Amino acid sequence: MDPDSVKSTLSNLAFGNVMAAAARDYQKELWAQEKAHASSSVHEEVDLDELMDDPELEKLHADRIAALKKEAEKRQELKMKGHGEYREITEADFLGEVTASEKVICHFYHREFYRCKIMDKHLKSLALKHFSTKFVKLDAENAPFFVAKLGIKTLPCVILFRSVISLFLDFPAMH
Repeated sequence: MDPDSVKSTLSNLAFGNVMAAAARDYQKELWAQEKAHASSSVHEEVDLDELMDDPELEKLHADRIAALKKEAEKRQELKMKGHGEYREITEADFLGEVTASEKVICHFYHREFYRCKIMDKHLKSLALKHFSTKFVKLDAENAPFFVAKLGIKTLPCVILFRSVISLFLDFPAMH
């Protein structure tokens, strides 16, 4: 092999690499310029004074504040009725509690039944999540009148009242 031809081939390869690198750098510069131009057109300056005086924006803001106030008042009203907590009631309180709210879940339980304790645990966590529903429990031993009237045969028994109409959930013995 001729040393001059090898030298010339290597020189051509090096020149080709330099040209390829220059082309890549030029292309990167063009992309950067396009990005800068596109981002500057997307992020045009917005006059904040214009936004502050916008009547539509002010109306949306006022409507949202009114809705939040109404929601807070309703939440406070429900909290006064016993929503947001899971508590025990007596037989004497039963009718007043069930008729005072639109949605009520009542757990009839026996304090020595293990499954009733499991149900208590789950209803307690649900009471915190579902604020619009009142969660109460009633000791079936101390409420014979309602146990008989509602036809409760097995414990635990969960009854859902919606506008004082009931739906029974019996939990038959599992084998």
